Amino acid sequence: MRTRGWQGDLPRDSDEARARILSAAASCVERYGAQKTRLVDVAAELGVTRQTVYRYYSSVDEMLVAVANAGVADFLDRMKADLAEVHTPADAITETIIYCLRVLPDEPAIGLMVRAGETEFFTREATSAGAVELGAAMLRRLDVDWEAHGFDDDAMSGLAEMVMRVWLSFLQYPANPARSDDDLREFIRRWVCPPVLATGRA
Repeated sequence: MRTRGWQGDLPRDSDEARARILSAAASCVERYGAQKTRLVDVAAELGVTRQTVYRYYSSVDEMLVAVANAGVADFLDRMKADLAEVHTPADAITETIIYCLRVLPDEPAIGLMVRAGETEFFTREATSAGAVELGAAMLRRLDVDWEAHGFDDDAMSGLAEMVMRVWLSFLQYPANPARSDDDLREFIRRWVCPPVLATGRA
């Protein structure tokens, strides 16, 4: 790397370089939106060439996924603590959906795409195989005996995908007038939980 790059402040190592690139990518998305952010924009934000950015990330989408993933561990830790009183599958399904609706859009990293209005990108990534696997791990972290309720690994993957898709539908197409959390709980418990719980017991 040349000293005139990185605005004269070279990163100490590859990890710092990646962190700076992701920070610049997040700034560009906030400014332009994900669909209009280009690698050249990120490079300009950093004061480097586009080729420098290419060494670490091959596309804007790859950078945006990395930006979102950067906040996952912290989000999951806080969610586990905040939902510590959840002990049944029905409560886990209901409270996870509501928690993500209320908290995730304001997350600095994960919520970036939501705040930027990039629901198409966010939906695509949130329903990917990797995201479903992460969702299953998220549900397993709650204090629920899933196996006792008939949920094996395959069922947990299906449950995680269902939770994500229901959450995304509420996020993209909110009720009008808006529902309170209690109204959402009643709706989810009545229309979402029964068939899901029956599948687990089957």
